[in-house]
Amino acid sequence: MGKVTVSLIKADVGGYPGHVAVHRELKSEAERVLSEGKETGVIVDFHVLSAGDDLELVMSHYRGVDSEEVHRLAWSAFEAATARAKELKLYGAGQDLLSDAFSGNVRGMGPGVAELEFKERKSEPLVAFMMDKTEPGAFNLPMFKIFADPFNTAGLVIDPALHGGFRFEVWDIMEHRRVILSTPEEMYDLLALIGAKSRYVIKRVYPKEGHKIDSDEAVAVVSTEKLYQIAGEYVGKDDPVALVRSQSGLPALGEVLEAFAFPHLVSGWMRGSHNGPVMPVSFKDARCTRFDGPPRVVAAGFQLSNGRLVGPVDLFDDPGFDYTRRKALEVAEYMRRHGPFEPHRLPLEDMEYTTLPNVLKRLEERFERVE
Repeated sequence: MGKVTVSLIKADVGGYPGHVAVHRELKSEAERVLSEGKETGVIVDFHVLSAGDDLELVMSHYRGVDSEEVHRLAWSAFEAATARAKELKLYGAGQDLLSDAFSGNVRGMGPGVAELEFKERKSEPLVAFMMDKTEPGAFNLPMFKIFADPFNTAGLVIDPALHGGFRFEVWDIMEHRRVILSTPEEMYDLLALIGAKSRYVIKRVYPKEGHKIDSDEAVAVVSTEKLYQIAGEYVGKDDPVALVRSQSGLPALGEVLEAFAFPHLVSGWMRGSHNGPVMPVSFKDARCTRFDGPPRVVAAGFQLSNGRLVGPVDLFDDPGFDYTRRKALEVAEYMRRHGPFEPHRLPLEDMEYTTLPNVLKRLEERFERVE
């Protein structure tokens, strides 16, 4: 067998109720379609999960990144779930399916995509992270902490296999260009970009030359699809997903998860228009209710075994993250008290594709020039 591919593809195809959760029958429809794909050999294994109102498809196969067959299968699963969502009159049914016909790849069609292709090691731990009510740049801080911050990842200091650092592929999602920066030597340049999380987004992380893992094999990937850029208007937050490999020359699983022990501020929350803390939660608590939030992240842990996805383990279902959750709720309460004022509400430049411009347009003719 050649290199295995793990594809994590998500879409909001209907909320229950509102933007809170995914109805069980939508998951059942997706499972039915993916089961057929497994029987016909398109994929090796799969799991259907959810985070908030996003339907999440985790699939393993040997067809490589951007496989038309795999993407078509995911699209069919979303279409089947959408049809059921419309029957149930769920909110925003088919919201993330921005086209009526599959065109060979789901990229640019609404769903978020994170895929890794790699040679399966003797032991291959993998974490699928899924966020709701936020944007792709929400992964910038934890990805930096995992692969570049020695205060988070002890292995960067004490493990010779990690000591040389990693390479970060950063996308400018406004100008549609990218740059690759190495750490630790270009750490300050990297931070200068990714601190502006609404524009510069970590897309992939790679080992360096001489690492036991090939330098062209990404060890982490984040979905970077921006829905408003595709649709031309606000149709919902991007709700990113990510895949991270760990152990044996990579950050340990505990170092990967430690990056989420700080509930950092992200953009999104209610109507995609507010800053708030991202809270690591268990699968059962991934329901965004307070002010449609606060933003959530769940973590599904797997072991790969000849393409089989052994798991998942609900990694944030752990009292070790209780303090983080309490802190997130304190921050959520503090931010909420600002109401419609910045910095709780996003700055105007980030509100361009929300519904606010339509409100401001009505006032335009009432403005008078002052000397």
